Formats: sequence, structure tokens, C-alpha cells
Amino acid sequence: MMSIDLSSLWRTSSLSDMYTDYSTNSLSGIVNDYKKVSGFDTDNDSAFENVFQSALNLVEQTNEYSNIAEEEELNYAMGLSEDTHTLLIAQSKANTSLMFTVAVRDAVIDAYKEIMNMQF
Repeated sequence: MMSIDLSSLWRTSSLSDMYTDYSTNSLSGIVNDYKKVSGFDTDNDSAFENVFQSALNLVEQTNEYSNIAEEEELNYAMGLSEDTHTLLIAQSKANTSLMFTVAVRDAVIDAYKEIMNMQF
């Protein structure tokens, strides 16, 4: 039986490069914000500002994905595009981004409620 070394093929695939770029670029801002909030970074004055800015960027990115999905839907409905693959990808990105944004919002609201229930 013949064996094939797939590890050499992994690095040549543009799909693996896209996945690596997407995962590291999307998470780098969140990791940096976590370091600042958790005390790993000593600049406490800008920690809230950075987390807030990261949340705003998340909302803007979600809005951008939704607009792209809507544009693809209109193109498909008007017959300008027959590529259902691109339409499905745009809709999936928009849906996933929206679910993540809602989950972050829910976590922030829960944290706010917890802080409001604290007694000193």
C-alpha cells in the first residue's frame, strides 16, 4: 500500500494560508484587549477605551458582512450572478458574525447586571 505525506501539501494550499490569516487577524485585537483588561499590560487608563473600540470594530465588521450578503442576494435575485457558492459564503459570514456580536453583547449585559447587583 502506498502512503502519501499530506503535511507537505498543507503548506502549499492557499486555503490554509487564508485560514491562518483570518484566525490570527481577527483574534489579535481581542487578545491584546484581554491582556490590557486582565492586568498583563500596565496602561489601565486606555484598557476600557481599547475594549470599547474593539467592540465598535466588531459591530462595523458585522455591518459590512451584512451589506455584502445583501448585495450578493440582490445580484442573484436580479440575475446578475448565478454563483450560489458566493451567495452562500456571504450569508454564512454575515450570520456567523451577527451571532458572535449578539453573544458578546449578551456577555456585556450580563457583566453590567452583575456589577449593578454588587453591594459594598
